[in-house]
Amino acid sequence: MKAYRITLSLQSAFATPLKGDTLFGQLCWAVRNRLGEAQLTACLQGYTQNRPFAVVSDAFPSGYLPLPKLPSCFYKTPEGVSDRKALKKRAWLPETALHHPINDWLSYATDAKTIGNNKSLSHKHPQPHNTINCQTNTTGDEGFAPYSIEQEWFIADIDWTIYLLLDTERLNAKDCQHCLADIGTFGFGRDASIGMGKFTLTAFTEQPLLSQADANACLTLAPCAPQALGFDSQRSFYQLFTRFGRHGDIAVHQQGKPFKNPVLLAQTAAIFGTNQQEHGFIGQGIGGKGQLSNTLKETVQQGYAPVIAINFNAQECL
Repeated sequence: MKAYRITLSLQSAFATPLKGDTLFGQLCWAVRNRLGEAQLTACLQGYTQNRPFAVVSDAFPSGYLPLPKLPSCFYKTPEGVSDRKALKKRAWLPETALHHPINDWLSYATDAKTIGNNKSLSHKHPQPHNTINCQTNTTGDEGFAPYSIEQEWFIADIDWTIYLLLDTERLNAKDCQHCLADIGTFGFGRDASIGMGKFTLTAFTEQPLLSQADANACLTLAPCAPQALGFDSQRSFYQLFTRFGRHGDIAVHQQGKPFKNPVLLAQTAAIFGTNQQEHGFIGQGIGGKGQLSNTLKETVQQGYAPVIAINFNAQECL
């Protein structure tokens, strides 16, 4: 698989976070809509047998990587900094600091306001909605029934980066670029039909994933499914969350059942002790054969994540 670095310019608010597994799902729909269902079926051959055609990362501020949330004993306390709350806000590691040992990363890490020139990278606020009966163009018999959906607005002049691993024998880079551009044009995630989730691609460059020398572990750049993959538990640190997925595109309207089965994933910026990162990703494909959805039995979920190979010594915390 070839590795690509993609730069995005965000053009609107977002109602869905730019997470790698969600981006992969929308990429599949974009492939189907632009290139046809036969092309998507070919791309997904072997997906749950460790042969993904694409593995997509989360979106990160350009030039930065997520700082892994390790126990504090793994990090040296920066000189002259005693405010623990301020240290917890240091969530972003400059790419230029990657060659330093992991226990020095907190000293080089920064918070969102520093990246945004004393402004938060984004701010959230609720957007009021109301259910409308499209046949009568009124609120219906139940009357006024308002609800709110949280929207996230990002500051201007900050580009965002996505890392992509792509099997160009199944989907060439040009077609993939067009499909990602389609997502940005039509909108990503929830409320795309009313203008949310717009972005443009400003760069699509083949570039190897970053790595450290003498790597014995990996840092994940998207949520992944590490279950039963034999990672070294003594050198693995991650936060779990449950993905309550929903179908997208036309599948939302099929059988009136848009929800998928919930999936337990490890959050982005996890560290796993493994020497099996030679492909540039870890994890596994989830779903197929009705395991993830009864609406579309062939539905799959990205349980893979692009990784940065790192040298991690868990003994430093003992």
